[in-house]
Amino acid sequence: MKTYGRRGQMALVAGILAGGTLGAGLLPRPARGQPAGTLREDGPKPLPAFVLTDPEGARREVPSFAGKGLVLNLWATWCPPCVEEMPALDRLAAALAAEDILVIPASSDRGGRPVVEGFYAKAGVRNLGVWLDPNSAATRALGARGLPTTVLIDRLGRERARLEGAAAWDGAALLADVRRLCGDGRAATEPS
Repeated sequence: MKTYGRRGQMALVAGILAGGTLGAGLLPRPARGQPAGTLREDGPKPLPAFVLTDPEGARREVPSFAGKGLVLNLWATWCPPCVEEMPALDRLAAALAAEDILVIPASSDRGGRPVVEGFYAKAGVRNLGVWLDPNSAATRALGARGLPTTVLIDRLGRERARLEGAAAWDGAALLADVRRLCGDGRAATEPS
């Protein structure tokens, strides 16, 4: 049985008390300055059916995104590595705005929209919409082992890669990977 240090136990308890089904302590967190996760290309493969709630409050299924690439980030405000990577995801969304690649941060917070809106305001997030993963249904359907987990989905609605843990999504290498896997095939490294 895995044991957690005091900090890991506190994060796990905080996640459970906040209503999370996947504790932030499930995946080991690297020390600051070390790479968090590795993008694992394992596709293309079909996606399971799941529903998200979009920024307007409507239910959206994967087929409704046909023709667009997706960076689907499964996260929660009670998850420290999720919070840490959110500014980079916000910058990624800005860099990809004109390329038909959507960055969708699907929050599994039980408090829903008000919790995410409060976090966005406090963190200065401007380019991401408030997407919700009610009852962590998408998280379970995609088989995420912890939060954050980011799934890269191509324009045909297939999973192309995923990354478990926090990442510098606005870095040149990941930006090129996102464009290559989710975009029209170009591997440009500079933001538009």
